[in-house]
Amino acid sequence: MKEFDAIIVGSGAAGLYTALQLPSDWRIALLTKENLKLSSSQWAQGGIAAVIDPDDSFRLHVEDTLRAGAGLCEIEAVNVLVEEAPARIRELIDLGVEFDRYQGRLAVTLEAAHSRRRILHAADATGKELVRALVEDVQSQPHIQVIEEALAIDLAVDSGRCWGVLVEANGRREWYTASVTILATGGAGQAFAHTTNPEVSTGDGIAMAARAGVAIQDMEFVQFHPTALLKPGAPRFLISEAVRGEGAHLLNLAGERFMHRYDPKGELAPRDVVARSIFAEMQIGGDPYVLLDLKPLGEAVIDHRFPNIAQVCRRYDIDIYSEPIPVAPAAHYWMGGIVTDLEGRTSLNGLYAVGESASTGVHGANRLASNSLLECLVFAHRIAADVQRLGKQKIQEVVHFGPTALGKPCDPATVDRIRSELPWLCWQACGIIRDHQGLTAALETVRAWKHLVQQSDWTVGRNALETRNLVFVAELLLNAALFRTESRGAHYRRDYPETDPHWAVHTLLTGESILQSPLGVVKIRPLLG
Repeated sequence: MKEFDAIIVGSGAAGLYTALQLPSDWRIALLTKENLKLSSSQWAQGGIAAVIDPDDSFRLHVEDTLRAGAGLCEIEAVNVLVEEAPARIRELIDLGVEFDRYQGRLAVTLEAAHSRRRILHAADATGKELVRALVEDVQSQPHIQVIEEALAIDLAVDSGRCWGVLVEANGRREWYTASVTILATGGAGQAFAHTTNPEVSTGDGIAMAARAGVAIQDMEFVQFHPTALLKPGAPRFLISEAVRGEGAHLLNLAGERFMHRYDPKGELAPRDVVARSIFAEMQIGGDPYVLLDLKPLGEAVIDHRFPNIAQVCRRYDIDIYSEPIPVAPAAHYWMGGIVTDLEGRTSLNGLYAVGESASTGVHGANRLASNSLLECLVFAHRIAADVQRLGKQKIQEVVHFGPTALGKPCDPATVDRIRSELPWLCWQACGIIRDHQGLTAALETVRAWKHLVQQSDWTVGRNALETRNLVFVAELLLNAALFRTESRGAHYRRDYPETDPHWAVHTLLTGESILQSPLGVVKIRPLLG
């Protein structure tokens, strides 16, 4: 065994910031599946939402977040997110994050569903700049040991408490133990055929937590970013929502603006509305994409605000100064995840979760743009404060975590087949538009795959590990989407197209069960009780 005071699994903004917030006299292991700089956070373009402008207020930011969340946000969590944002922004600036400025003040821009300009940014590569600063600081801290190419397999659980994780690194498999384990593994975009997420986003933390019986919440709410680049040979590169905030237009292939036919706010409607509208417009014309026209912004704004988008598009022979970008929706962000309270605690003692892998209650049924990086910072800070309050816990001298393998190895051909078929199954059955028939058939298939997973050892090699996790996440997603017989936020069912006030509840999964928990009656903290 390798012993630490705290183990953090994941090296995006949530994991990096948590590591820096924890006490400096603790021995901290920061595990990353690839290298320290590869995460969804690095790909975040738009920015971080925070109330810093005199024309803005906490009340307005809260109201915008609640409105986007379609009745499922936890108000206490939203208040924490909004009110603690300015202090976290100041800490980032102290760490060396270089936000754009205008006339000596922090520059803020507008994004869809925000009522005020409150998005701080570093051109159109805010996540990259944030990760740069955090990585530099983490690497300078002698008490933080970064372990790259480390595959977290399962949680170490004994006597109702988490004591670390089973890890495969440097050709060895061993238990990494600590009294505090923090999952910061991000979402599971690779469960879908079209996603803006990097290849590492396979829902590892959520799957590990689910296998340990930890409460999982609201997995049906997957946000599909409306505008991902769609061109043969190009990655599904995210075209920031900020371009529409600055005045870019969405056009169909006939060259017509169409968003005002779907929502009076046009291009500035909430993400779920824009994504479904684009999907509907594509179906009307039988088209594979729509067009995003940046010409109304002018060359000066494009050069100043979106140089990275211009550079990537140029690489694929698209001149955004003179021609529109072909775009289509893609899976982008998971609102649901591991249930936590306001201190990041999960239902398993000793286990915390932060960032996209957590369900804090701030996003509800549909995340407000640029609240995601903010959530990482605010709740990482709260986790660190809670951990410091509790102090170091002595690791039991004798713990029994069980075997490190399940038996005979899995069949590589079966792994490859499932890894290939699962993203298309999820895209078709529980993508932007869903229904009972598709969800039921897909769930039956995924459960057959899960049976195969449980019959042999799928913990050898990264491909098998990730495929195993994707199967577990897909089951959680399909189960919750089938259970919620209404449309709300990012969850849209053609057979139940209306929002039902009786469904103003979270879907909670613990082990094999799925339960309703009335919002406003049963709060997150009592659920963890």
